[in-house]
Amino acid sequence: MSLNKTVTEEREPDYRFTLANERTFLAWIRTSLGLLAGGVAVDQLADGFHNEGARIAVSLSCIGLSITLAGGAFSHWRAVQSAMRREAPLPTFLLVRILAAGAVAVALSAGAAVVLS
Repeated sequence: MSLNKTVTEEREPDYRFTLANERTFLAWIRTSLGLLAGGVAVDQLADGFHNEGARIAVSLSCIGLSITLAGGAFSHWRAVQSAMRREAPLPTFLLVRILAAGAVAVALSAGAAVVLS
């Protein structure tokens, strides 16, 4: 009998870690839904944009970032769950950087659109 664990050997992780992973996933989904609502609100309610193209660009940026976060959140949840089952190191998480860069880009473009209109 080998003392080394094989990579394919899996076991059920402690339920607390599984639930924490799920809460993190749901937090990312809430953020995604907030961005989606923001994109719809900008499209329907923003009167500060006199340039129609700028309003649509900001709206679509929010919606695109929302889609990216939702997909990335699911992908990360699965990767973390798999790593916990294999007792492997947790994967890196690029979604935080994507959200930060996307939020800065949306804020800068919205600010520029309002100032220039």
